[in-house]
Amino acid sequence: MRDIRIFIPNLPTPNEGEIIALPEQAAAHVTRVLRLRVGDALTVFDGRGGEYAAKLTSIAKREVAVQLGAHSMIERESPLAITLIQGLARGEKMDYIIQKATELGVARIIPVSTMRSVVQLDDDRSDRKWQHWRAVAAAACEQCGRNRLPEILEPCRLEQLWGSDALPRLRLLLSPHATVGIAGSLIPRPTELAILIGPEGGLDIEEEKRAHAAGFRSVTLGPRVLRTETAGLAVLAAVQSLAGDLQ
Repeated sequence: MRDIRIFIPNLPTPNEGEIIALPEQAAAHVTRVLRLRVGDALTVFDGRGGEYAAKLTSIAKREVAVQLGAHSMIERESPLAITLIQGLARGEKMDYIIQKATELGVARIIPVSTMRSVVQLDDDRSDRKWQHWRAVAAAACEQCGRNRLPEILEPCRLEQLWGSDALPRLRLLLSPHATVGIAGSLIPRPTELAILIGPEGGLDIEEEKRAHAAGFRSVTLGPRVLRTETAGLAVLAAVQSLAGDLQ
């Protein structure tokens, strides 16, 4: 039987053997989707590192509870801390990018609005989307085995990042105008880097110039132009293979 993993945010440091109630959404998933029964084993984590062995102890209409076992400091994080700066994409594309980037071990995701972005978010929609993307990342962690959620920043304008000291020193920009491949940019092997991916229409030429002025290097993955929902994931897979933990 596969390992059932449940994310519980803000889990206080409990004692072994303590019984806790699952959040409403997790409880519904465990009982209605997975159809677990009392006594079934599962794994619980809070996204801050490590995981707990657990056992389902009760199923009631108002509460589903588990008993926590031993805590294990198992980590499945990449040694390469990657920040993905992703141009906002339409519909479910952004969910797909968040999900797969989490599976590929990204450490941080910064959704950005650009000159050619089809999607523009006001403050209210921005907050709702941010909360939704965090839930998407949590579900991806449940599936792939990560015990630390990637940091997802609230959406912002791309120009707000220029001059930011919070970005890693190594900054790459995937561009159809580039002639240099990624491999050469990872020598010597880095411990962290940022990758900028444009939206469906790509970055405006002026945005690319501003990115270069902010320390980004243009790189290419080859002769074909990739969709935004493919580009970032392809770059993540490439750099994780070259300098991270994909073998």
